[in-house]
Amino acid sequence: MAKGAKGPKGKKITLKVAKNCIKVTFDGKHRLDLSKMGIATFPKCILKLDDVDELDLSRNMLKKIPDSIDKFQNLRWLDLHSNQIDRLPESMGNLQNLVFLNLCNNKLTARSLPMELSQLKNLRNLNLGLNHIDNLPTTLGALKELQEVGVFDNLLTTIPNSVAKLPKLKKLNTKRNPFPGPTEEELYIDSIKRLETLYLVEEKDLCFPCLRKCQEERDKLNKLKNAVPVPSKKQNFSNLMAPNSLAKENQPDWR
Repeated sequence: MAKGAKGPKGKKITLKVAKNCIKVTFDGKHRLDLSKMGIATFPKCILKLDDVDELDLSRNMLKKIPDSIDKFQNLRWLDLHSNQIDRLPESMGNLQNLVFLNLCNNKLTARSLPMELSQLKNLRNLNLGLNHIDNLPTTLGALKELQEVGVFDNLLTTIPNSVAKLPKLKKLNTKRNPFPGPTEEELYIDSIKRLETLYLVEEKDLCFPCLRKCQEERDKLNKLKNAVPVPSKKQNFSNLMAPNSLAKENQPDWR
């Protein structure tokens, strides 16, 4: 973009338009649905509708979420997926009733995730997929009610134990991250351990197929013992970017 040029203005949302976008969910909750509206700036007028239970601002062009987001104290469901958000306000940690938070398909990094997210004690579903996150804050381990966590299509090489061992966690989606694979030495040792569990029997007590299987396993063991494992080179993922082009193919994950 040329110097001095401004980004897209986006559609302006008035209070009247916002009120007309309030829907009642099947369980009687009030959802303010402003998805796919071409919004580039958070509409301040919706702060007057802070009694809604659910807020959907997904599939817009938002870059920033204001500190005033914590005015939505009744909010239990917040969907911000498929925007251009690169920073989250610390005040988001004040949304104590939040159960569902979708931040998928944005431009978040590890530094974009405030420590205050660990205050969302009632959160059950957290989606951080399709971002640029290279490590997860260990403080997320304080979210003891979490049942589903999505961190797919990021730049992660490890998952903190505090997150992986959450007491109520049922699903942890870590697909398509550059996790380091086992080295050839580790594969060699594992193969030896598996093949070392042998039982001594006489050939006459074995049927022909079993005898042939034992001979094959013995040949594999001898081959592995004679092999000299070559240290593997560590892969470099310095240029890896979150593959947002896969979004259409992975909609069940990031929605």
